[in-house]
Amino acid sequence: MSQLANRVEQISPFQVMAILGRAKEIQAQGVDVIHLEVGEPDFVASEAVKNAGVDAIEQGLTGYTSATGLPQLKQKIAAHYQDKYQVEVDPNRIIVTPGASGALQLLASLMVDAGKNVLMPDPCYPCNRHFLIQVGANANLVATSAADNFEIPIEKIDTLWNESTTGMWLASPANPTGAVLSKAYIQSALDKVTHLGGHLMIDEIYQGLVYEGEDFTALSLSDDIFVINSFSKYFAMTGWRLGWIVVPEWAIEAATKLAQNFFISAPTISQYAALEAFSESSMGEFEQRRLVLDERRKLLVSGLEGMGLKPVVPAQGAFYIYVDVSSITDDAMSWCLDLLEAEAVALTPGADFGKEQAHKYVRFAYTCDTSRLQQALARIKTFIEARS
Repeated sequence: MSQLANRVEQISPFQVMAILGRAKEIQAQGVDVIHLEVGEPDFVASEAVKNAGVDAIEQGLTGYTSATGLPQLKQKIAAHYQDKYQVEVDPNRIIVTPGASGALQLLASLMVDAGKNVLMPDPCYPCNRHFLIQVGANANLVATSAADNFEIPIEKIDTLWNESTTGMWLASPANPTGAVLSKAYIQSALDKVTHLGGHLMIDEIYQGLVYEGEDFTALSLSDDIFVINSFSKYFAMTGWRLGWIVVPEWAIEAATKLAQNFFISAPTISQYAALEAFSESSMGEFEQRRLVLDERRKLLVSGLEGMGLKPVVPAQGAFYIYVDVSSITDDAMSWCLDLLEAEAVALTPGADFGKEQAHKYVRFAYTCDTSRLQQALARIKTFIEARS
């Protein structure tokens, strides 16, 4: 057998896959499993988007597009920034990618050399650091705390930065915490990182799914910033695999060259379909879904707090609640597995998102309807009471 590349060993599998695998086994036995572990709501693309995808196929619009995306889609995205956030973005700065994952791969190759590192908060979405491994770099995971809203303290960046540090990657709204960064924090981070000669990226994949505080884009603060977004979450187009990155003007040529070599182009049918994601009917539907998610959020937060499982930070956005379960277990992974076996509720352990005290945390996703959330809360209560 040929030897695998060393980088493969550096990429950790999702711990939740063990839970998913067992959940599927239980379901195959006829057990009703409630899934609160999956980062994908029970919504699908709007009718306008689906119809546009079918139309593209029927019209034979299935060939390659420009490597940076359909010009009309880039214009739609730019118009979205203007209409919703009053921010002017040159469409030439927008690179349409195969999902936000494609955008992260492009950014890692564009801005991070082998042997370098990027600051990221612990906890954070694990794939972000794995893209750095692919270019021979690594993430410098910074232990954060609920007391600091799981943010890297600005005053500590100087001491965290070293000669190999090339930037900082943040997310807002964040996975797994649901926390939303403030404009003041992002501006301070940008000022500090720029002063140190690095770049700042804000992952805005859950943009639009904000329930408390201001929904804004980091592009409102500066043109010299990298912003990644996706059609997966707010637009409910997960399997269409479409995202984008907004780059500073000085990075357009280099980013285009990488896109040409990495992707050829993002999925063409998905791009034509996404044109309708910005239609009045679709945007109205997405806003109604946001309100539905907010009701689910309130229900889940209230139910968990009633069991003494209060979110560790305000769940302001995305569709996640991050909970400290150390009062009832010293091993969140085992607790999640035991809950699945006993009450058929699937959750994601904190070990998937970081290393610092990850055994204390569990992520709850409010991605199913309120009746299922109520059932899940009842089952979790029964499980906790049986162990007390």
